[in-house]
Amino acid sequence: MSLWDYWIEEALSKLDSLQLLRSLRPIYLRNVPEHPINTASSKSSIEDEFQVFDELHTWDRSSVEIEISDATFQNWVHHISSSGDEADDSRHVLANPNTGERPQSFKKLLLFSGNDYLGLSSHPTIGKAAAKAALKHGMGPRGSALICGYTNYHRLLESCLADLKKKEDCLLCPTGFAANMALMVTLGNVGSLLASGSKPLEHERVAIFSDAFNHASIIDGIRLAQRQSSVEVFIYRHCNMTHLKTLLSSCTLKKKVVVTDSLFSMDGDFAPMTELVKLRKKYKFLLVIDDAHGTFVCGKNGGGVAEEFNCEKDIDICVGTLSKAVGCHGGFIACSKKWKQLIQSRGRSFIFSTASVVPVVAASHAAVIVARKEMWRRKAIWDRVQDFRTLTGIPITSHIISLIIGSEEKALEASQHLLRSGFHVTAIRPPTVPPNSCRLRVTLSAAHTRNDLVSLTNALSRCINLKEISVNGSSYAYARM
Repeated sequence: MSLWDYWIEEALSKLDSLQLLRSLRPIYLRNVPEHPINTASSKSSIEDEFQVFDELHTWDRSSVEIEISDATFQNWVHHISSSGDEADDSRHVLANPNTGERPQSFKKLLLFSGNDYLGLSSHPTIGKAAAKAALKHGMGPRGSALICGYTNYHRLLESCLADLKKKEDCLLCPTGFAANMALMVTLGNVGSLLASGSKPLEHERVAIFSDAFNHASIIDGIRLAQRQSSVEVFIYRHCNMTHLKTLLSSCTLKKKVVVTDSLFSMDGDFAPMTELVKLRKKYKFLLVIDDAHGTFVCGKNGGGVAEEFNCEKDIDICVGTLSKAVGCHGGFIACSKKWKQLIQSRGRSFIFSTASVVPVVAASHAAVIVARKEMWRRKAIWDRVQDFRTLTGIPITSHIISLIIGSEEKALEASQHLLRSGFHVTAIRPPTVPPNSCRLRVTLSAAHTRNDLVSLTNALSRCINLKEISVNGSSYAYARM
């Protein structure tokens, strides 16, 4: 048993003595198979209901082909702020749902800004799963997961995600943001629960080491944990293992946690997983990754960045989202059963949030099955990564491409040029990134074709010098605590 296993058992024992342990009790909804997750045969029969395909179809394109109204287009081109109310103007009425008529003109765009990496949001099997659940159960029982909102649908999805991440169990959360918040606050609770007095002494605190570029949900979760006076935070330079090693070696606290994005959302670079695993073995810290952008995109089976780097067993806790490659909505924490029990008892953003609606959970479950079986989608997105490298000469490493331009004015001009050329690519500006590091953030999807990439790179070459552009992994740090 590791020290962290011992500490979690002690924390759970303390909660039990205080009668503060919280339990999940799935509600079985009518008109569904009884106990669908209890046997392998019943799970197989459920999975067999989901139709899968072996190539790109017309419906996949709707995840990357969009339209915007002429009013929105003009506002964007001329950099006029918008509240999104253009459709309320009597001169700009959306299509009549009965006749399909469109009195307003629309401009077609190719989307290169979304997070639907596999193009699953428009998959008919996933839509049918949502519709079927909605017709049977409506939105399902509404309430927090600890009250009445946790159903057999939720449990089935958790089981599939735990299998995917090679973890003992999984906890669904309303969003990926809520998942990170719940975990970080729970880490702070470990220090509080195991304190010998009313407040943790210096040596009883939890040391959290966080990459400087970590997602805002990790940062905000740590900030909330700090309010318990049970956490000491160390920010290490982005992906700098020498700096992290220095901080770890000089830290006298026993309870150490290292948390990092596995694939960084603004730069598209990977965390140094191999080096992190080596440090974990030496310093015995708890290793937490946020695999929001790697899940189902990386790894042979879509297990994510840890599977890609063959270190799934070395990851203690994996946070993920259902709103990116899964094409749906929600978040999850894949972990041990003991960690799950602790998080569901102390993670405030989980405890005090209404559980995800049943149709969305049903759709997410279908998406997990489809993503696992339609392996061609993973190949397609990595083919697009290679296409971009070949066409531009830029050595990108993932499907998230950060083209750093510099000034806000230049980034906006480039984005507007792409808009006029028929591409939806957003300029990323402060406060998301530091001043003078504004960029075009391009994201690739399995629903894109090579011809799409040819058209995009031609348009890019007319507004920026691709040979001089800097990409992914610049030296600044914008995620300060």
